[in-house]
Amino acid sequence: MKQSQIQPLKIGNVTLPNNLILAPMAGVTDLPFRLLCKEQGAGLLCMEMVSAKAILYKNKNTKALLSIDKRENPVSLQLFGSDPDIIADIAHQIEDLPFDILDINMGCPVPKIVNNGEGSALMKNPKLVGEIIEKTVKAINKPVTVKFRRGFDEEHINAVEIAKVAEASGASAVAVHGRTREQYYAGKADWDIIRQVKEAVSIPVIGNGDLLTAEDVIAMKEQTGCDGFMIARGAQGNPWIFKQILHYFETGEHLAKPDIKEVAKMILKHAEMMVDFKGEYTGMREMRKHAAWYTAGYHNSSKLRVKFNGVESYDDLKRLLDAEILSPADTQYFPEK
Repeated sequence: MKQSQIQPLKIGNVTLPNNLILAPMAGVTDLPFRLLCKEQGAGLLCMEMVSAKAILYKNKNTKALLSIDKRENPVSLQLFGSDPDIIADIAHQIEDLPFDILDINMGCPVPKIVNNGEGSALMKNPKLVGEIIEKTVKAINKPVTVKFRRGFDEEHINAVEIAKVAEASGASAVAVHGRTREQYYAGKADWDIIRQVKEAVSIPVIGNGDLLTAEDVIAMKEQTGCDGFMIARGAQGNPWIFKQILHYFETGEHLAKPDIKEVAKMILKHAEMMVDFKGEYTGMREMRKHAAWYTAGYHNSSKLRVKFNGVESYDDLKRLLDAEILSPADTQYFPEK
């Protein structure tokens, strides 16, 4: 077995128990899902991004986005925006919330965010990037980190420049996604840009992009020398990924993929938490996508996904999973070979 790449990571004055990090994902990393990933061993949980302007104007939707459970820590709260004064002021206003690290989103590729000059659009303006980070760092006592991409497009690959600006402006760490904004999530992540960033700055560098297994973590570490590993889509429908990677580095053995009955039990646990947190109407509709992710890769799972789309209550979901998976001695659903 190769030497473990999993170790504590210090970001500012915060020490993470390990350097496996759940990436911030809009519509995914809400409180219930974060708690499930924490139970499986994630070293840092990143919240869904929240608009600094939405908090400023007291948008009612921000309340749920800002919810933090005491079982989560350490947790990173992510703001997005483009006005340095608003971001810094909001960071100061919310500093008493029980998050440990404040992250600034400079990587979101969604058109409505980019067209507002926010998210990955900020990479086109390094001077503004510096102003946002510097003012936010001065406004709060908690560590400030930044997440960004390889560049905005192939003609503007400037992750190294942005990382240097972030460090000079007082950021405690940077996370780098090895794709451009124009790539969204397509194609292969370029890990070499993570290596270049690591060589250019002295603050911790967290690598992001195509981390699905322990072997991916080993490969990224060897290729880039990065300090932490941010797992995004690899965790969708698979909170076990953190446990699987930790187990591999502790024992040298691979944990088997959860059997379909274990998956069904996790879906029900997740659904119950969603209903408690968001109410049955919203919680169960959001669970449909999670249930599809959980069962992806299992034989006949496409049939299940169709049925999940008709689920409107927790009882509907429980009846479906009982009938299809939990009660039969031999289920038709099993891992694909």
